[in-house]
Parts: sequence; structure tokens; C-alpha cells
Amino acid sequence: MTGAEMLSIAAFLGGRHAQAFPSFGSERTGAPVVAFCRLDDKEIRLREPIMQPDALIIQDATLLHQVDVFSGLKKDGYILINTTRTFEALGLGEFARDFRPERLLTVPASELAMKHVGRPVPNVPLLGAFAALGGLISLDAVQAAIREKFKGAVAQGNMDAAREAYEIVMEQEKKAEAHHA
Repeated sequence: MTGAEMLSIAAFLGGRHAQAFPSFGSERTGAPVVAFCRLDDKEIRLREPIMQPDALIIQDATLLHQVDVFSGLKKDGYILINTTRTFEALGLGEFARDFRPERLLTVPASELAMKHVGRPVPNVPLLGAFAALGGLISLDAVQAAIREKFKGAVAQGNMDAAREAYEIVMEQEKKAEAHHA
């Protein structure tokens, strides 16, 4: 299950309408996969790729300089990257100056997944982190989606990873807002 699918389930469980779909180009096997998730308070009738996203969740920071991942991102958009590094350390310092600092966030999602689940699968921690951004979904909805998908210790580990990622992002947002004020 992709992160976009899990996000759509969390949004649905949180009372919103959601649509998730991957985009496969003519690239070779092993090429980066792009997945979209559209969220709304009303029924979604569109069935096309999202050309101007409100938010980007980037699972693999090594793609930042290989693929134009930021294409079309709205200037007031959110960027969430799975990394332990800062935007400056990622070589994105100049690019980041065009965005509000509290909307540019990183979370060590792979490390959190290893810590709590024993595998470096960043989807669930990234969803927990996304729940801290802009209120589109709640952490409770993310945890409900986790309980729907996983059982027992795996569910608990994923819920713990999501919660820790959520807390990390909430702390980053507070620091960025305090610095920006």
C-alpha cells in the first residue's frame, strides 16, 4: 500500500473525501514512483494528475536533484522530506527562501520506522508528520487508518512511529514560527 493510499484512508476515516492514485510513466523499472492524493470536504469528481500540489511528501531525498519534484508546488505549499538533514544541507537553501519556513519540514521517517517497526519503511511516519501540517488530517485519523491496515504489535509500532513523527514536526513548526515572528 502506498503512502498516498494510506493518506486517503486516513482522510476518509476523518470525514473527508479522498482520492489516491499512482502515476507510472514510460520510465524503466525501478524509476521513482509519483503518487497523488486529493483531499476535499466535498465529493471529488476530477480524475487527472495534480499539477499544482498544495503539499509534497518526499520519501527519498536522493531524488531532490535528479527529478523536478517541486514542479508546480504552490508558493504557500508544504514540503515534508524524509531526511535527518536540513534544507540547507540538502542543497535547497536558496530554493527554500521562497517559502514560509514553517512549511518546510524534515522528519527522519525511515529511522523512526526502524526504531518502532524494525523496517525502514517511511510511509506511516510521514503520514504522522503530515497530520501536523495544516490540519488536513488528524493524528487520530492516521492512527485509525493504521489500525485498519495492521494488527497487534505491527499496528502499535506504526502508531508509535506516526506519533513521534507528528511530535517532531509540531516542534519544528513551533521553532520556525518563533524564529519567523
